[in-house]
Amino acid sequence: MTIKDFAKWNTRVSIVYAVGVWTMIGSYAYYSYTGTGKKPASTLVGEEKQKEPEKTNQVIHETAHTKTIIIYKEDFVPYTTRIYNFIKSFSGEPGKGDNGK
Repeated sequence: MTIKDFAKWNTRVSIVYAVGVWTMIGSYAYYSYTGTGKKPASTLVGEEKQKEPEKTNQVIHETAHTKTIIIYKEDFVPYTTRIYNFIKSFSGEPGKGDNGK
């Protein structure tokens, strides 16, 4: 492949890319302006409805076809918080874990 062939190929690919991007931007602008792409909230299929759980450790997700109940442990601490607290314990700040020593 020579330099001229590469330059032609690069130009063609750039044109195809530009046409695709401008088509996407134009269709977004058209549907945003006309509002034809939006459905009323009552006709959306699969929209999740969240109910108030009976317990504080329950999360209920209900869709048109499924109902999912997630139950967490009572004293659940996320792993990210555990790791953060572990690393924070090495900072040497007084008051955490020393208990008056």
